[in-house]
Amino acid sequence: MEHKTCFHCGLDSTISEIKYDNKSFCCNGCKTVYDIFSANNLTCYYDLQHAPGATPKEVEGKYNFLDNIKIVESLLDFNDKNTQIVTLYIPHIHCSSCIWILENLNKLHASINASIVNFGKKTVRINYQSENISLKNLVILLNSIGYEPFISLDDYSVGKKNVDRSLIYKLGVAGFAFGNIMFLSFPEYFQSTEFWLEQYKHVFRWLMFAFSLPVVFYCSQDYFSSAYKGLKTKLLNIDVPIALGVSVLFLRSTAEIVLDIGTGFFDSLAGLVFFLLLGKFFQQKTYNFLSFERDYKSYFPIGITKIEAHNKESSIQVYDIKKGDRLLIRNEELIPVDCILIKGEARIDYSFVTGESETVSKQSGDKLFAGGKQLNGSIEVDVLKTVKQSYLTQLWSNDVFNKNKEDSFTNLTNAISKKFTFIILSIALITTGYWLFVDSAKALNVFTAVLIIACPCAIALAAPFTFGNMLRIFGKQRFYAKNASVIEQLATINTIIFDKTGTITANKETAITYNGYKFTNDEEALLTSTLRNSNHPLSRSLYTLLAKNNIVTLDAYKEHIGKGITAKHNQNSIKIGSAAFVGLTTETPTLNTAVHVSTNNTYKGKFTFYNKYRKGLSKLFNKLKKDYDLVILSGDNPGEKENLTKLLPAKTKLFFNQKPEDKLEYIKHHQNSGAKVLMVGDGLNDAGALAQSNVGIAISENVNVFSPACDAILDATKFNKLNSFIKASKWAIKIIKWSFLLSFIYNSIGLYFAVTGQLAPVIAAILMPLSSISIVIFTTICTNVLGQKLK
Repeated sequence: MEHKTCFHCGLDSTISEIKYDNKSFCCNGCKTVYDIFSANNLTCYYDLQHAPGATPKEVEGKYNFLDNIKIVESLLDFNDKNTQIVTLYIPHIHCSSCIWILENLNKLHASINASIVNFGKKTVRINYQSENISLKNLVILLNSIGYEPFISLDDYSVGKKNVDRSLIYKLGVAGFAFGNIMFLSFPEYFQSTEFWLEQYKHVFRWLMFAFSLPVVFYCSQDYFSSAYKGLKTKLLNIDVPIALGVSVLFLRSTAEIVLDIGTGFFDSLAGLVFFLLLGKFFQQKTYNFLSFERDYKSYFPIGITKIEAHNKESSIQVYDIKKGDRLLIRNEELIPVDCILIKGEARIDYSFVTGESETVSKQSGDKLFAGGKQLNGSIEVDVLKTVKQSYLTQLWSNDVFNKNKEDSFTNLTNAISKKFTFIILSIALITTGYWLFVDSAKALNVFTAVLIIACPCAIALAAPFTFGNMLRIFGKQRFYAKNASVIEQLATINTIIFDKTGTITANKETAITYNGYKFTNDEEALLTSTLRNSNHPLSRSLYTLLAKNNIVTLDAYKEHIGKGITAKHNQNSIKIGSAAFVGLTTETPTLNTAVHVSTNNTYKGKFTFYNKYRKGLSKLFNKLKKDYDLVILSGDNPGEKENLTKLLPAKTKLFFNQKPEDKLEYIKHHQNSGAKVLMVGDGLNDAGALAQSNVGIAISENVNVFSPACDAILDATKFNKLNSFIKASKWAIKIIKWSFLLSFIYNSIGLYFAVTGQLAPVIAAILMPLSSISIVIFTTICTNVLGQKLK
């Protein structure tokens, strides 16, 4: 009978005899999945990998609990009107086909808006219209195509209870087998000719064979699976030489005991797998620790205004928010927690969460979700839940906002690993061929030792461990980078562009004077209330100065970015901003920034700001001028030009009256000329420039600067250390290169002993994970020393 495999999942389909569209299937489930993909023009799924799918399971009644509204509410990341977002853990995600089909779910059901896969965490974040497809039906749809999600009901959280202990089990089995095989090998080591040992040596050998079976077919399965998937896609990954070495050792050892010509190399085989798994366990534990420490401690320095007794306002950080607190959310501020709208009219932009810019209006008593951005003045809310920093991190790192800034360094590491594997396989084959002619007894040992000792695992570890530790260290120094690629990009920049107001100026130390007509009580209340709504640094500074009595709820409010603010209350209207914006045609030239005010189309006067620049600004620019082109792009008038010219290095370029779109175009123009641009702004009207730059850093000074547009957030008190953070990023790249060099030296020495037949496979198996561990220790020590210097 001809052997056939299922076109969808690759299992044996000889017995089933199910045929459809000239293809064989092992069951009706696989045939149905193929039929679904064909009907929706999704058969490209099979072009990416051969037989990539899994057989769908029967789920009749299994997900009835998703009819419970409370359970569904607890599982959802976001739920507003008809839009729901859920993150599901899908253990079966394993290849490019899985990613492709899961990110094209909208073609299977029109009510699915978007889906994004996190391959590392094996999760998919799905945005869908709940009116037309429920969470239960969505889960059933995923199961029907072979991607059943794992949902834990212990705490209504998705995937968190599915702790993968398989590595620990495999390590235990390999250690047990290794110990017993070594014990059974002792007579052979000492070449004892004692009668009873001679009588039972065959029993001992077959026992060693039995102990080796779980080592090869259970403990090593990840290496074989990874190697197979790599070869299927015509890629030589780092697990190919390991899988080849294990296979050769097992087959040769089995042949020796079957033909009764020796004891084989079962001790080396078990030792190899045990030490490889031990190294992997150490790496996993260390990296998990780094990730946990970063997630736990790197709270963003986002300030939010808390309204206390007697309407007193104070700025607190987001992780200090408690259930029941009353918060003031200003215009353009992000809502950090789930809450209830108490006062004001909310117009919320949920694009941070959903990726769609359509705004929704909310009235008093409505529920607001974390991640929404208020676009219609200020509102007051009561907190329902404390902030979950991991959720903010998820929003910040959402792929919707991170399409054009990719981590190229990881790709470089993978490229090196692929070339390295090809070279090592070539060396192994050439040297084995040589020893087959010179001393065939050594050929197997040489082949296996070369494959093991030269495994490029250490190269693959250098970047993630270095960058992971640097993220943690930067977080402790109040510099919060979005991900590892930010550090890599920061090390390559050659041009630094600064905004002026709120970036190089210190808002808290700004002196303000007023020249003009006196405000009436109603006008002052309207002015104060309007400024209270705004999140612009000048508005915040001026609001802090004014008496905060008689706060009124505005009937209309609009912020014109780069120009000013308009607002209305009852019959009164107000304009705050530039002279031209408020209608002043003849302005007396001033050397300082001024904010003009008109009420009911009548000019009242101006507030003049005497800027105080951040501590250490001149020293910082003098350090940066040696290596970077420095530029100031300011939206203000050129009144500060003379002061800045005296304060900053001669080569610093100064541009004033720059609108947000002007800043973006300036950056784009210089990038086209080969510039690698770092933009440092206040995170408000600089959003476009921050997004366009290679690296965008938002300065935080007790304001809600959270924005997907920026790649990092720098606490304002650490502004004068910007040069140190850039230098540390460059040193991180050097540490990785040193790690590559160490790995190359280690491999060269190891290869010398391996190709000359002086290195046993079991010794190579011990040295190989030790090299990986040494790289982890080296990168950790070097980055910690770097962290000490930052302090």
